[in-house]
Amino acid sequence: MDLLLGGVLTDALDWRWTLYVNVPIAALAFVGGWLLLSNHRDAANSKLDVPGTILVASGLFAVVYGFSNAETHDWGSPQTWGFLLAGGVLLAAFAWWQTRAAHPPLPLRILLDRDRAASFLTVLITGAGMFGVFLFLTYYLQINRGFSPTKTGVAFLPMVAALMVMAQVGTTVLVPRLGPKVVLPLGFAIATAGMAWLTGIGIGSDYTTAVLPQLIIVGMGLGMVMPPAMQLATGGVAAEDAGVASATVNAMQQVGGSIGTALLNTLAASVATDYLAGRDATSKLVRAQATIESYTTAFWWSAGFFAAGALIAFVLFRRGVPQQDESAAPVVHM
Repeated sequence: MDLLLGGVLTDALDWRWTLYVNVPIAALAFVGGWLLLSNHRDAANSKLDVPGTILVASGLFAVVYGFSNAETHDWGSPQTWGFLLAGGVLLAAFAWWQTRAAHPPLPLRILLDRDRAASFLTVLITGAGMFGVFLFLTYYLQINRGFSPTKTGVAFLPMVAALMVMAQVGTTVLVPRLGPKVVLPLGFAIATAGMAWLTGIGIGSDYTTAVLPQLIIVGMGLGMVMPPAMQLATGGVAAEDAGVASATVNAMQQVGGSIGTALLNTLAASVATDYLAGRDATSKLVRAQATIESYTTAFWWSAGFFAAGALIAFVLFRRGVPQQDESAAPVVHM
């Protein structure tokens, strides 16, 4: 629905309204929280871990910025690998500090459960790969096929519908019966097949034959992965860790999306530039084909992300059906 609402706002008003619309929503949430939430403190005398916050924020910034720099510089530039290396060191330092901090923002006991750690990685990989669908397919539909923003939002609805249906089937039927070690790798494999099929788009491809079936397949695969992974990541934690687990899931999704956007944009731009080299860049047909090459490259990389996710999920998740701890915090479904 975000894509559809964004398209409607862009067509009816201006693209900036996709940002402005968050202001009244945030104001409503603020007022609701002020009026409805109690002032009870679950963690008395807790303090903000300033060193840990600085380390993780700096590390994530360096990683994303390093991937972004590869587009304007190159992969061998210190502006690229230097930031990536610094990001890795900072994140490693953050992990070490969590074993020393009095009030760590990410207690390592959250990651000690094998299924939960696998779920966090699953959410990260899915967030990175999904942008191959949403971002570059939006480019294709609007720039190459001439879709309006609203029509583009409508074009994604079949994928959203397939995702919602399979989310219910995955979380309520498949995972309770087969376990995550079967269901999540299968979902990743289905999404991989859909993304690989989507690389067949061309300049004059028709939406109903070259995009729609592939979107439905990708939606089905992601529906078997993302909601069950979120449920497994937040289910079974102790009541005092419920907030941390939920925040970590959200952070993994946002970080995966940021890394995916930076990396895929960089790779796509590089491919388009290489394609135009030695060709008539003033030709509309040549420029259009260059964009197709960039989109399909992003689709292949997204397929690679999902394929890696399938392998990681198969290796890391335990066999069997996950057991719910009765003393754990309840899982809230949105």
